[in-house]
Amino acid sequence: MTNVSVGITVNGEDKYYDAAPTVSQLLNELGLPEKGIAVAVDGVVCPRGRWSEPVTRGASIEILTAVQGG
Repeated sequence: MTNVSVGITVNGEDKYYDAAPTVSQLLNELGLPEKGIAVAVDGVVCPRGRWSEPVTRGASIEILTAVQGG
């Protein structure tokens, strides 16, 4: 059986993985801390308690960081 990659979109960029990553793995890959971050999967806010679950094939992930300023 051929190994089919899992394609997802992260902040508008297509990415491919051998296995579906979790949100926590994506944050680690991007070098982002887990605090001060909001994540939406397919346009719906993903609560921190679900960040250890694999994302689905074809998911669109938006990762937003809090920025101070004024």
